Amino acid sequence: MLRLVSLQLIATAVVGVLAALLGGWAAMFSAVLGGICCVVPNGIMAARLFASAQKAGGANPATFFIWEFIKIALTVALLWMTATLYHDLNWLALIAGFVVSLKSYIFLLFRH
Repeated sequence: MLRLVSLQLIATAVVGVLAALLGGWAAMFSAVLGGICCVVPNGIMAARLFASAQKAGGANPATFFIWEFIKIALTVALLWMTATLYHDLNWLALIAGFVVSLKSYIFLLFRH
């Protein structure tokens, strides 16, 4: 899980640099914020699932579904906050940062 979250952070940084080159500072911040809207909830969920797996009974499927719901709610809340609080938002860069961060786990599939 830590590998996935760190890969998402790297993908967010790469998209931020590309957005800065193509669209300037506002696009860079938008792309990074889009990636962070994906990375932060995934990191929290990964930490909580790791902690629950270390307990005596092991991981509970209900815990996974509860934290998945919390992750989705937190993602929506972060995207809403970004859209309302950042006035120079570049929507294309935000969506690009979010999608690249969300789908960066595909690179782990081709690692071997």
